[in-house]
Amino acid sequence: MVKKQLTLIVFTLLAITSIAQVKISGTVYDEYLEPFYGAKITEGSNFTLSDTSGEFTINLVSNLPSTITVSAFGYRTEVVEITSPDQEINVILKENFLLDQVVISASRVPERIIESPVTVERLGLSEIRRNTSNSFYDGLTNLKGINSNETSYGFKSINTRGFADFSNSRFVQLVDGMDTAAPALNFSAGNLSGVSDLDIQSVEILPGASSALYGANAYNGIMILNTKNPFDFTGISTIFKAGATQQEAGGLNAFYDLSLRMAYRFSDAFAAKVNVSYFDAEEWHATDFRNREVDTNELIEGNIESTVNYDGVNTYGDELFYDLSLNNQSLPPTHQIPVGTLLRRTGYTERELIDTYRSNNLKFSGSLHYRPFKDDRLEVQFTSRLAMGDNTFQGTSRYLQRNYYIGQSKLEVKGKNFYVRGYYTRNDAGNSYDLTRSGVMLNEAYSPFRTWVEDFFTTRYGQGLSIQEARAYADRNRLQPGTEAFNTTLNTIKTTLITEGGSAIYDRSAYTHADGNYNFKSLLNDWADVQIGGSYRKYSPDSQGTIFNDANEPIRVEEYGIYSQIQKKFLDDRLKLTGSVRYDKSQNFDGNFSPRFAVNYALGESKTHILRASYQTGFRNPTIQEQYLLINTGTKTNVGSTKDNLRRIFYDYGNGFEVSGDDIINNSLLTRSVYDANFGQSNVKSDYKEIQPEVVQTIEAGYRGLIRLNNNNNLDLDINGFVSRHTDFVFAQDVVVPMLGEIYPNGNQALSDADAAQAQSQGALVVNNVVVLSPNANYSFSQGFVQEFFLTTNANSIVHSYGIGVGLHTKLFKNYDFGLNYNYMDFTFDDEDYGSFEPNFNTPKHTVKAQFGNENLFKNFGFNVSARWQDEFRWVSPFVRGTVDARTVIDAQVNYRIPSFKSKLKIGGTNLFGKEYFVAPGTGQIGQLYYISWTINN
Repeated sequence: MVKKQLTLIVFTLLAITSIAQVKISGTVYDEYLEPFYGAKITEGSNFTLSDTSGEFTINLVSNLPSTITVSAFGYRTEVVEITSPDQEINVILKENFLLDQVVISASRVPERIIESPVTVERLGLSEIRRNTSNSFYDGLTNLKGINSNETSYGFKSINTRGFADFSNSRFVQLVDGMDTAAPALNFSAGNLSGVSDLDIQSVEILPGASSALYGANAYNGIMILNTKNPFDFTGISTIFKAGATQQEAGGLNAFYDLSLRMAYRFSDAFAAKVNVSYFDAEEWHATDFRNREVDTNELIEGNIESTVNYDGVNTYGDELFYDLSLNNQSLPPTHQIPVGTLLRRTGYTERELIDTYRSNNLKFSGSLHYRPFKDDRLEVQFTSRLAMGDNTFQGTSRYLQRNYYIGQSKLEVKGKNFYVRGYYTRNDAGNSYDLTRSGVMLNEAYSPFRTWVEDFFTTRYGQGLSIQEARAYADRNRLQPGTEAFNTTLNTIKTTLITEGGSAIYDRSAYTHADGNYNFKSLLNDWADVQIGGSYRKYSPDSQGTIFNDANEPIRVEEYGIYSQIQKKFLDDRLKLTGSVRYDKSQNFDGNFSPRFAVNYALGESKTHILRASYQTGFRNPTIQEQYLLINTGTKTNVGSTKDNLRRIFYDYGNGFEVSGDDIINNSLLTRSVYDANFGQSNVKSDYKEIQPEVVQTIEAGYRGLIRLNNNNNLDLDINGFVSRHTDFVFAQDVVVPMLGEIYPNGNQALSDADAAQAQSQGALVVNNVVVLSPNANYSFSQGFVQEFFLTTNANSIVHSYGIGVGLHTKLFKNYDFGLNYNYMDFTFDDEDYGSFEPNFNTPKHTVKAQFGNENLFKNFGFNVSARWQDEFRWVSPFVRGTVDARTVIDAQVNYRIPSFKSKLKIGGTNLFGKEYFVAPGTGQIGQLYYISWTINN
C-alpha cells in the first residue's frame, strides 16, 4: 500500500514538473532582420542567451500563460506573452532612443539619461559599433564637450571643461569602479591600462565638478568605463587590426593591434573572463624646432644658425643659458654686449636621443565572478589588470617610457543596494628617462657649461668670428650622434638615476584604496533614494629621490571621505530633487566639504522634456608630486610646498650660509623683482604659502528632450550651460632665497631719516625709509649667495569659466543616423600674481562635431563618417606655451558583416584629406591613420 502511494506521489510530481517546465524556442533579430547574438531571454529567475543564429531555448518555470522578456544593452526591452508550447516566437530588438539609455554615474543609481540631474555624455554598444576612430577610446572625442589630448600614438588624455594638459589630475577615470590613475603621478595614462574594444560595454562621462559623490580630483569631471559581465556576455571574441600611419617626418609606418576576449558561464553561480590585447606602432615623430623664450617659455622665431639663445622645443641640452653681458667689464666700449644677451649651447634633437620611435602596449585582465544565489542579488568579483610596454609622454619635459608596468587587483562584493570594494594599484617606471636631462648631461660629459661658454666667448669676441664659427669652435669636442662614444655615454646617462647625475627615473609607487556605498531605498519602502558611502586611500610613493623628496625619508599620505545623498520625486514624478554632501580629509590639508543640489522637472504628457538645474562643487588635492617635489634642474630647484616636504629641506653651504624649507616660504623674494628690470617693482617679498587644494563651484542649467518630428522619427535635443568659479589654482612661482639674513615685507613702518640712514650704513637695503633687506641679506644678493626655487603653490588670482553646449541626434531618410553638436567655452581672470600666473585652459572656444552614417545601407553593409572642427587656442604647460592652430578632422569607415562567420570587416581612416596638426607644441604632428579590422564573434 505504501509502495503504491509513493509511486503515485512520484508520478504526480513528475507530471507537475513536466507541466511547469515547458520548453519553448524562438529567434531574436535586430531591426535589419539580422540574427541577434547575445540577447538575454528571461522568465522569472531563469534566463538564457540567444546564440549566433539568434536562436534560443528556455525552460519555463511558471505555468502557461506566462511572459518572457528579451533584452540587450542599448536596445529596447520586448515582452512576449507565451500561451502555447508550440507558439512561434520571433522577436525584433530595436535600438534604444539615446534618452532611454540608463546611466549610473550621475547619481550612483540607475536612471534614464534624460532624467540625469547633471549633464551626462554616454557611449554605448550601438555608438561603439558606429565609431569611425581606431578604437572606442579614440572615438570619445566625438562626444559633445569632450576633448582628447594625444601626446603619442598610445597616450590619449580625456578632459572636459578645460584646465588640463597631458598631466590631467583634475579628471578621474574609473574602470569598473577602479581609479586608473598612476600612483606616482595621480592622473590616468589614458587607455594604456584600460579596456579593450572587445570588453567595453559603455562609457559615461560627467563633465564638470563631481566631488560630491566621487571625492578628490573629480574637479573637471569623471569618466566611468563599464566592462562586460561574463554572466551576460559569453564566448570567445577576437579583433585583428592592421594598418599604417602617414606623417611627413616619420613616413609611412605599419601598425597592428590584436585583442582576444574569452568569457564562460560555468553555471548560474560562477563565470569568468580573460582579456588580452596588444598593439605595436610607430610614434608620431616630434620635430617641433621652434624657439622658446627664456623667461616665459613662449614660442618665438629663431633657429640655431641665427639665434645665440636658441632653445628648440624638441631639442634637449640647450636649456642652460648664460648672460654674455656679464663679461662687459673685460671688453672695450666698442664691443660692449647688450644687457640680457643670452647664450645657450647646442642641443640634441629628440630623434638623436631615443633608440626607436616604436610604441607598444600589452594589456591583460582577468576576473572571477561568483553569485551565491544564482542571480544578480549578490555578486563577488575578483579582478586583476596589468599593462606594460613602451611609450612617449610629455609633462614638465619629454619622457621616454621604456618597459613600464601598471597593475591593479580588486575584490568587490555588490548587490542591488550596495557595493564594497578594495583594490591595490602599483606601477614601475622600468627603464624610463628624461630627454631634457639626457641632453644636458651629454653636453656636460664632453665640456662643462662654464668651459663651453668661455670657449664661445673667447673665440667669438677675441678673434672676431661669427656666431656660427664661435659655436663650432666651442662644439669642437661635441659627442656626435651615432658614434660609439655618443652611444656609450648616452646609455650610461639614461641608465643612471637623476639623483646620481643621470636621467633615469625610478618609480615603484603604489596606493591602496577602499570604498563602499549603501542605498536605503528598499528599507524605506521606496520612499526615496537615500545613500551613504565613503572611501579611504593610502599612497606609498617610492622614487628614491628622482621625482619626490623621498631619498632619505619615505612618504606616506592617507586620505578619506564620507558622503550622503537623498533623491526623491514629487508631483506625479515630474519633480525630482537631489541633494548631496561629502566630507574629505587628507593628512596634509584641512577637511573639505563638497555639497551638491540639483532639481529636475519633466514637461509634457509623456514627460520627455526635462529641465534641470544644479549647484555643484569640486576640489582637487595637489598631486603627490606637487606636494613632495624636489628636483634640481641645473638652473633652479623645483619644490613642492606641503609643510611636510618643506620640513625635509635644508641646504648647508658652510660658514653659516644655509637655506631651509621655511626660508623658501617666509624669507624669499619674487625672482623677477630682483633680476627683471621690466617687472615694475623691486625686491618684492613673496607672500605665497604652503600648497592647498583647488576648489571649484559651478552652477549649471540645461534641457534634454525628445521632440517628435513625424510618426517615424524623433529628435533628441540636449542643451546645457554652466558658469564656474575657481580658487587656489596650483601653479609655480619663481622665488629666490638669500643664504644669509632676513627679508622684511614691504610696508613695514617707515623709520626716521636718521634710523634709516643708520640701517643703510650697516649694509641694509632701505627703500623710502623702509628696511627691505637686512645687512646680511643685502650682502647675499649683492654677492650672488642666493638659491633660486620654482615653488609649487596656489595662485592668488580667481578664475571664472563658462560655456554652453548644444547637441542633437536623429534619423534622416528613415535609417540614416545623424548627430551634430556645438560647444563654446572660455574663461576670465584678474591677475593677482604679478603676471606669473596663466591658467592652463588649453581648450578651444568653439568646437563643432558631426556624425552621419547608416548601419545597413544595403544588406550587411554599413558606413559612418564623423567630422570635427575647432578654432585655434592657446596652450599653456610647464614644458612650453604657444598657439595651437585651428583644424578640421574627418574620419570615416565602411563595414561589412559576414553572419555565416559571425564576423565583421571594417576599413577606415582618420584625419582623411586633412593636413598634419599639433595637439600641443612639442608633440609629434598627427598625420593620417588607415586601418582594416576583422572582428569575430563580438
